[in-house]
Amino acid sequence: MTQTVRRDLVHSYLYLRRAIGLIGLALPPVLILGKILLDGGGLQNSLSGYYYTGMRDVLVGAMWAVGVFLFCYRGYSVVDDWVANIAGISAIGVAIFPTSPSGGPNVSAADDKLLGYVHVAAAAVFFLSLAYFCLFLFTRQDGENPGEHSEARNKVYVACGVAIVVCIGLIPVIAYLFDNETKALHPALWLESGAVLAFGVAWATKGKAIAILKR
Repeated sequence: MTQTVRRDLVHSYLYLRRAIGLIGLALPPVLILGKILLDGGGLQNSLSGYYYTGMRDVLVGAMWAVGVFLFCYRGYSVVDDWVANIAGISAIGVAIFPTSPSGGPNVSAADDKLLGYVHVAAAAVFFLSLAYFCLFLFTRQDGENPGEHSEARNKVYVACGVAIVVCIGLIPVIAYLFDNETKALHPALWLESGAVLAFGVAWATKGKAIAILKR
C-alpha cells in the first residue's frame, strides 16, 4: 500500500468517525429544540418518543446514517468489525422499530407491546456496543495503529464508556423504583441524551475533531 493511499484511508476513517460523533452530539438538542419549535408543548419521555412528533424524520434519518456509517466502519481487527456491524444493525433496528406508541392510531395492544420490546432490545444492543467501543476498542494499543492513542484521549474514551453504561443502566432502575412525580421530570430522556452525547464525544475524539485532544 503506497503512502498516499494509506494517508487517504486514514483521512477517510477520521472523517467517518467525526461524522458519527457529530450526529451523536447534535441529535439530542436538535430533537428537543426542534420539537418545541415545530410542535410546541413540552418534552417527550425519551429520545425515541420524538418519533411521534414533527422530528420523526430527523430521528429516523440520524439513526439510519449512524447505522450505515457503523456498518461501513472497519477497525484494526475482526472484533472491531463485528462490534461495528452489530452496532450498525441495532441502530437501524431502532429506526425501523420505533418505541411503543402507547395506544397510537391503528396499533393493537399486542403490536404496541411487540414494537416496544424490539425497540428496547435494539437500543440496548446499540448502546452496549458503543460502550464496548469506548472501553475496550478505542483504548487498545497495538503495533498496527501507532500514534492513535494518548493518555488524555484514553481517559475520554473510558469516561464516555462508563457514562453510557451508567445512563442506560439507570433508566430501568428509575422506572421501577421512583414515583410518577419523579418520572414527570423525564429522567429517561435526560439519561438517553447523556448516553448519546457521551457516544458523540467519544467518536468525535476518535476522529480528532476535538482540537485539545489531537496531541
